[in-house]
Amino acid sequence: MPAVDVRLLEVVKRFGDMVAVDRLTLDIQDGEFFSLLGPSGCGKTTTLRMIGGFEEPTSGLIELQGEDVTWLPPFKRNVNTVFQNYALFPHLTIYDNVAFGLRRKGVKDAEVKRRVTEMLELVELPGFERRKPTQISGGQAQRVALARALINRPAVLLLDEPLGALDLKLRKQMQVELKRIQQEVGITFIYVTHDQEEAMTMSDRIAVMNQGHIEQLGDPESLYERPSTRFVAGFLGISNLLPGAVEGTDGSYATVRMADTSSVRAPSALVGSHADVSIGVRPEKIRLREPADRTPDGHNQITGVVRDASYLGVSTQYVVEARGGARLTVYEQNVERTTRAELWAPGEEVLLTWSPDHSFVVVDQPTPAVDGSTPA
Repeated sequence: MPAVDVRLLEVVKRFGDMVAVDRLTLDIQDGEFFSLLGPSGCGKTTTLRMIGGFEEPTSGLIELQGEDVTWLPPFKRNVNTVFQNYALFPHLTIYDNVAFGLRRKGVKDAEVKRRVTEMLELVELPGFERRKPTQISGGQAQRVALARALINRPAVLLLDEPLGALDLKLRKQMQVELKRIQQEVGITFIYVTHDQEEAMTMSDRIAVMNQGHIEQLGDPESLYERPSTRFVAGFLGISNLLPGAVEGTDGSYATVRMADTSSVRAPSALVGSHADVSIGVRPEKIRLREPADRTPDGHNQITGVVRDASYLGVSTQYVVEARGGARLTVYEQNVERTTRAELWAPGEEVLLTWSPDHSFVVVDQPTPAVDGSTPA
């Protein structure tokens, strides 16, 4: 079992009457890429700033590699931070920017040169030593900021939406690069983002935050395939949620009756002992068929009418109104249907089918009370 690098225990942060972080308890393991994911105002940046020492918690405990650092200032913590604006010194060369921390520690010039060269190779910027920050691109500046933060070999690297200023194509490239760099150096990365695709691309584990607390914690696949709350189901991609009443279980599956009296099945382990649940299914898990087609054995099926079709090139997005009035989003890959004329048309009646194993279950529960307004 990996050692715990960062531990937060019952951490609370108040700004006046507003609670930004509400009794947060969290263990982050040594060497993992860990993301704090959530919308603006959920408390993720405040949490990162408390780990870095830039904000003091109102109460609770923060440990770094087993040491209580709750009240230590940033310069006494073995962490470094990469911000969205990079904060490079414009008057210094790239070499001097990266070397800055080592020189402040009094490291000898020969060692500084060796480690700066090593860091610039790691971020794939050899030969950029004499350039100034104004002479490089945004993506290159991000790499320089990363090299400067890593050169001091911190126990933990904190990253506060560092890709936010980049265009979409470059951001996607840098996601892959960040994960590569993290794996090479083996340092714990704690990454803050509101972009779910970004978090899922890079992270070993993700904490989805909402109103100052963690809604769900897990690896990207489990969060996407098995969201446990309505918030997580909606924040991580698109989900179709169908409310119903549990009728009973038959071995591995539970049967849930919908409002229109049709029924669908879901793994009984997810339903548990609850009487009322919402059955969820992701848009890409659903198949559209002719109403007269034979449904694959054991598959869920509901009837509906296509209300909208949007051709997206690689796929088509459909909005289908089920018999009970619920509207479901369906993604269908444009493999067999290659022209617009072959797509399902608005007004057509269809059969929606999916495997019960692709169903997830959401049980609506009240959000933990948070004093004051939305957290920052």
